[in-house]
Amino acid sequence: MLARRDWITPVLGGKPWLEKPPLYYWQAMLAYSIFGVSDWAARLPSAVDAALTVVAIYLFLRKFRPGVNLDGALMCASTAGIIGFARAASTDMPLAAMFALAMLAWYAWYEHGSRLYLAASYVFIGLGTLAKGPVAPFLAVIILAIFAVVKKDYSVLRRALWVPGVVLFCLVTLPWFIAVQVRNPEFFHVFILQHNLARFGSNLYHHKEPFWFFLPVTLLALVPWIVLCCASILRTIQTWWASRESQSDDLSLFLVLWLFVPVIFFSISQSKLPGYILPAVLAGVLLAAEYVRRHAEDGHRPGVTVAILHAMVAAAPLVPALMIQYLVLQHRLPWGKSAAISFSFAFVLAMGLALTLLSRVGWSGLRFTLVPVALGVAAVLRLGAPSLDSTLSARPVANEISSLEKTRLPLAVFHVSRELEFGLAFYRNQVIERYESGEIPSAEHLLVAPEGTQVEIAKLVQGRRVSYLGSFAPQGLDYYWVSEKSR
Repeated sequence: MLARRDWITPVLGGKPWLEKPPLYYWQAMLAYSIFGVSDWAARLPSAVDAALTVVAIYLFLRKFRPGVNLDGALMCASTAGIIGFARAASTDMPLAAMFALAMLAWYAWYEHGSRLYLAASYVFIGLGTLAKGPVAPFLAVIILAIFAVVKKDYSVLRRALWVPGVVLFCLVTLPWFIAVQVRNPEFFHVFILQHNLARFGSNLYHHKEPFWFFLPVTLLALVPWIVLCCASILRTIQTWWASRESQSDDLSLFLVLWLFVPVIFFSISQSKLPGYILPAVLAGVLLAAEYVRRHAEDGHRPGVTVAILHAMVAAAPLVPALMIQYLVLQHRLPWGKSAAISFSFAFVLAMGLALTLLSRVGWSGLRFTLVPVALGVAAVLRLGAPSLDSTLSARPVANEISSLEKTRLPLAVFHVSRELEFGLAFYRNQVIERYESGEIPSAEHLLVAPEGTQVEIAKLVQGRRVSYLGSFAPQGLDYYWVSEKSR
């Protein structure tokens, strides 16, 4: 996140505008201008984009797969990954939303043939490019190319490569890119080479994770619909393999590719963050909705295995949600009366949901899945908000620093997370320097660093006084005062 004074026209220059495209920042500036600068205003763009995606899924299903349009929209709104990132002040949700709209519009064109849908897909993929760079069109091209190969319909690529659509894409994206390049000659190097290629091919920003990292992340992000999603994937693959010339299941095949391509692509990347695969989560939601639609149309009730597994997955998050304070502060579940009550509550809900699905209510009982989802979110917000705020948010850190200083000083950080750095930039309303990047202020300043790093800091600022000011125990941080560099 940028310091508040950096929320300005992107072409005016400044390093932050070289790192990320502007869609989220434009949305945030609009929110700031209407509601003022605040935490929730900074998160509003992601919430609006998530809501837009829910509406788009509803409209798409109502038009092309009627019968589960409301269920699909509710699935999207209640998926863990969407709930989490819809509350985040980041570019992940804007990218996922624009990418989803582009993919849905493209498939609408593929099935319906209207050029209006194809034009919309080019516009939305352009907005996705303005959300997080060339990754949006790159992923789209890979998905569509593999889809054409699997369907053995190569003409679809020729027809999709529509000159007016390319013109629309350029009209959406090029004005900003050209304007920034003209004002900032280093833009191409910083944004394309450093923040895209170098981020993908190296651990430049210290986000190294194992190759399989996105597998559990995707599974967790699709809770509580992961069981239905996996069942839909298996059925789609079996159907395609049994009758590879069939044209009846194109949407499910398209959704499987949409789900797998981002996960595999970002698994190859040397830099991994959970938000990278958010576009794939929306495909998983639609796969779950497709599974329900097909079985409901065929008159099949949920199988015992699917019903029980889905009910268990849906109710299971209630346990950590009710014990959120212990997990955040102690990093474990305490075994005792509280845990027994939480597990019992989740078990009762799971059995109730399973019995509902297996009863005459059938697939319409899926909406009862929203009960444990709503209870879980409410528990996290009500019981865990203070603990989450103290251990994860930059707000209390910024407040404590402000209470320590008599006059406002520059602030630097050393070996702390980028999330904390960006949060301090917002709450302090100033640019934060980072020691390990060689950004050591020559003036007197304050420094935030992990506990026990005073000796290492002293070596970096040789000849300057370093005084310990205090600690923020919930996040394991120390505060230091560093004197002005002697001339």
